[in-house]
Amino acid sequence: MLTPRRDLLRWQFDLTWSLAGIHLDTLTPEDFLWEPAQPTWTVRPDADGVWRPDWADVDPHPIPVPTIGWLTWHIGWWWGTAIDHVEGVTPPAREDVHWPGDGSAAVACLRELHIEWERVLDGLDEADLDRPSAYPWPADAGLTIAHLAGWVNTELTKNIAEIGHLRMLRAASLA
Repeated sequence: MLTPRRDLLRWQFDLTWSLAGIHLDTLTPEDFLWEPAQPTWTVRPDADGVWRPDWADVDPHPIPVPTIGWLTWHIGWWWGTAIDHVEGVTPPAREDVHWPGDGSAAVACLRELHIEWERVLDGLDEADLDRPSAYPWPADAGLTIAHLAGWVNTELTKNIAEIGHLRMLRAASLA
């Protein structure tokens, strides 16, 4: 069955993911926790060795500059939550989503989410795309799974651009 909206969303996602590879494939272990400025949001181990992100329910002023580690946690959190919502699964609380503890493991998690999102997108038909979605906006917003998929593509593009910018800034600072 022809699903032009899904095909367009999939094309857009594939383009975004190909751009992600440019940055994710060239990150070094030192890139992930590099703090380019203060204030910074990063990920750090707690007393039990669980890596937790810095977080505030209301953005502070000024908004902290995220590290690449924080951004990879952030992508993993919202992307996993989006997949759960599309599949009708209750996602874990944000506090229960942890950073894996090193950059290569974080990138591996993102690659797994990439595979999962491809599976989810490929399984959607026109009726699925029209189903209501209450993520990442309020339930009464009147938006659909198609809107959620478009948001995933946009949010991923933004976060990957942030990672790329931080990677280039760090490289320039070492030159």
